[in-house]
Amino acid sequence: METQGLIMTVLIGATAGWLAGLILKGKGMGFIINALVGIIGAFVGNYLFTLIGFSVGSGLIGAIITSTAGAVVLLAIVGFLRKSQ
Repeated sequence: METQGLIMTVLIGATAGWLAGLILKGKGMGFIINALVGIIGAFVGNYLFTLIGFSVGSGLIGAIITSTAGAVVLLAIVGFLRKSQ
């Protein structure tokens, strides 16, 4: 992956993690962890959307929406697992 692509992935992931923390209202785990979850969420969201045959389009907005959806799913799962312990 080229440097510019890596930087964009990190920025999109950070944005997605921040948005996911806002969406789940208090279920986030701080900016750094939310950013990491957002980066991982980009892959999860892309996988889930491909699995169900759903597309939000390409480009920056589509990437942010897909990443945010994946980050919300991950934060919800992590929140549930933390709550059940």
